[in-house]
Amino acid sequence: MKRFVDLGDFSREEVLSLLELARRLEKQPEPHALAGKLMGLVFFNPSLRTLASFQAAMARLGGNSFVINPGQGSWQLETRIGVVMDGAAAEHVREGIPVLASYCDALGIRVFAEGKDLASDLAETTFNAMASLIDKPLVNLESAVNHPCQALADWKTLDDLAVPRGGRLVLSWAYHPRALPLAVPAAALHMAALRGMEVIVLRPEGFALPAAIMERARRAAAASGGSVRETAERAEALEGADVLYVKEWGATDGYGDVAADRARRAALTAWCVREDWFAAAPECRVMHCLPVRRNTAIADEVLDGARSAVQREAYNRLPVQMAVLHQLLRS
Repeated sequence: MKRFVDLGDFSREEVLSLLELARRLEKQPEPHALAGKLMGLVFFNPSLRTLASFQAAMARLGGNSFVINPGQGSWQLETRIGVVMDGAAAEHVREGIPVLASYCDALGIRVFAEGKDLASDLAETTFNAMASLIDKPLVNLESAVNHPCQALADWKTLDDLAVPRGGRLVLSWAYHPRALPLAVPAAALHMAALRGMEVIVLRPEGFALPAAIMERARRAAAASGGSVRETAERAEALEGADVLYVKEWGATDGYGDVAADRARRAALTAWCVREDWFAAAPECRVMHCLPVRRNTAIADEVLDGARSAVQREAYNRLPVQMAVLHQLLRS
């Protein structure tokens, strides 16, 4: 494995093998596996779990890491192609990224969607431009419409919870005061489809996931024996559900129109997951990638209750990151 940028680059069998490695390393650590190896972590956007889990994973495998937050203790990096650099950025990624890659054995990059041009974000324009500059092992730490590291941890969490391969997973939109990127919902949808689950995207009108994301998930489901559909009917979607995967994202009708998005979501504050959502799914577990706004997206009673799996989900970032790095860098 030379790159880990998209779970869709791997077959279901390859993902299962990676998860088996994660479980083995979780139980039987290899503290010298990556001795002498160095990973560079470039975060254009904030992080808690992704940053900490990759640093911890490298350390637990005997390696080391360095972190760059462009514009915070380093030069601000320009990502746009063909731009006249007469603003705040002092250096372009076309110079900066190859330099950083030359200092390490693997590089991870996190760069969120710009949230203005849907076609550009779906094409992963910014991430791919930087990826093309690197000949070292590369990890996608979250891009415009993908978060493969989170998706791999989510798959392990479903296994840990003994959720059946063909179980029902409801990916539900939840309220947030502002638009958030599509990366996690797109990755979670594809992951569950590739796992072979019955996946239902539950969302209000105007927040349907883009057709390209839905079609990609349907292809994965068809290959794995699962299914994908979408609805705005909460009761029907949740009936008998095994897992409610909660995530916030921006309006896709009028993508990038901040004022229109704000007006559309203003009437949707009731899309906060509360215990009464689960009347027809008493055993349903709740997942969320974190961070989550309490009593905005998910109520305290759910996050602090027995059905919440968010802490297990967050913990699983570590063993799956160890597995990814082991595959990328083990000599």
